[in-house]
Amino acid sequence: MSAGEKSVLRETPVEQGGKASLLAPGVDGTLLRTFLLITCVKVLLIPTYHSTDFEVHRNWLAITHSLPLREWYVNSLSPWTLDYPPLFAWFEYCLSQVAVLFDPEMVRVENLNYASLATIYFQRGTVIFTDVVLAYGAREASRTFCKSASSCAAFIFLSLCNAGLLIVDHIHFQYNGFLLGVLLISLANVSRIGEQTSVLRGAAWFAVLLNLKHLYLYVAPAYTIWLLKSYCLNSNKFFRRLFTLGFIVLTILAVSFGPFSAQLPQAIIFLTCKCPFIVISRLFPFKRGLVHSYWAANAWALYIAVEKILSVIWKNLGWLRDAKSAVMTGGLVQEQSFLILPTPTPVVTFLLIFVAMVPALWCLLFKKAYMNSKCFVRCVIICALSSFMLGWHVHEKAILTAIIPLCILAVTDAGDARIFIILSNAGYTALLPLLYPANLFLLKLLLSLAHVLSSILVLTNQHGEPLLRLHEKLYLIPLPLITIYEVVLHKSLFGEKLPFLPLAFTSVYCAIGITYCWLSYYYMYLRHSNDVEAAESKLKRRSKDKLS
Repeated sequence: MSAGEKSVLRETPVEQGGKASLLAPGVDGTLLRTFLLITCVKVLLIPTYHSTDFEVHRNWLAITHSLPLREWYVNSLSPWTLDYPPLFAWFEYCLSQVAVLFDPEMVRVENLNYASLATIYFQRGTVIFTDVVLAYGAREASRTFCKSASSCAAFIFLSLCNAGLLIVDHIHFQYNGFLLGVLLISLANVSRIGEQTSVLRGAAWFAVLLNLKHLYLYVAPAYTIWLLKSYCLNSNKFFRRLFTLGFIVLTILAVSFGPFSAQLPQAIIFLTCKCPFIVISRLFPFKRGLVHSYWAANAWALYIAVEKILSVIWKNLGWLRDAKSAVMTGGLVQEQSFLILPTPTPVVTFLLIFVAMVPALWCLLFKKAYMNSKCFVRCVIICALSSFMLGWHVHEKAILTAIIPLCILAVTDAGDARIFIILSNAGYTALLPLLYPANLFLLKLLLSLAHVLSSILVLTNQHGEPLLRLHEKLYLIPLPLITIYEVVLHKSLFGEKLPFLPLAFTSVYCAIGITYCWLSYYYMYLRHSNDVEAAESKLKRRSKDKLS
């Protein structure tokens, strides 16, 4: 029997959505030691470079502390306006009550670009402290999905000692670890379909997550299908359970948006006269353009690369007159117009995402073989990848929404582990240009090499077999070299010419790997029912042969 067939047939009650597994007592000790170790590394990173997101969140502390509620989403003194949902605004408000004790100047709205030493230590400290939520999420997920102490230890290492989160949260500066911790808590709880309380708790956690960061709406379809099928339809209390879920979600939504009810009617004005100062327009700023200033390594990076190549060819052939440089290679956040290829619009990108998600959601809803928590998590990952690949103005950091849940399955299934190695290394290499100061070159190279080696060693040891195919190894080998080219070789070869080329090259190369992972993982997912049927048929034939 092949490894794939064994994986299909040995699904335990937990993988079928049963109760959480009982792990060895030493697992919590492993979690604590790993968390403390990586916390020490995060503390060492406090003096490093921080991005404009540092000022963004400092300004949000000031807005929520110094201004009345009615002005939180309308204040525009700073260009870094509050554009997360209300629960995150309340999160910033809670932090601001402590921030004022460290440095009162930190929470003054007028103090733009304020970065005292106390402010730096406080804000860095809040990111480190809130990673407790990520640690708790890893504990909950390991209790639900991991079947042994070794798989649990591997998952804890991959999720907590995460190069992507070190780059984005603890150097660049954001709170992704906190948000992804909430996602892990939710995934773990809704997967325990034998426990009604856990499922409702998981649904509540996901509703909270949506009201912390609205971009997690992209994985909401997978949640909706899973909860309908595993919780509501899997009983004779459909309407009662549906009402309970709806009540939980609407209650959390009311708590979140209720205090801002006076501003919500302005949404109608926005639809007709595009008033800029409202909650809705802050959450969905379509005017920012198709791509972020740092290209996300997705389908649009490849699309723009094709556009640039064609525009050069067209220009040399004399088919383009008065051709201006394409603005999407200027590193600016703005609307873009294509010269050769059709210019995508927000509506087109949403339609593409919907079409890309439909096959995965259809399988989860209608095929019996997908009625297990592994397939649910895979569907969440596919929805996250589809939105990353095809979404409007996607940030490069959004790849973490797919990579962190994939950690769960990478330690239990060799196929998932293979995709994880390629996806995480390509995704994290695409994040490295965020750390643009030259003095971070060695740190970037160290993070890149450390993640390549550790992910391969940990997962190869976990599964006891080589995971990567030859062409996949050949793709991974140049990834650390891309960082060397970006920082060292480009200036040596071109001087000050083509300043955007290193970023474009990084995004395009990484986009090739991420696209490969997306399509390969989708293929694996769609083949699941065929693999189950083939494995069961083979097992039946063997049983008959033994009886005869």
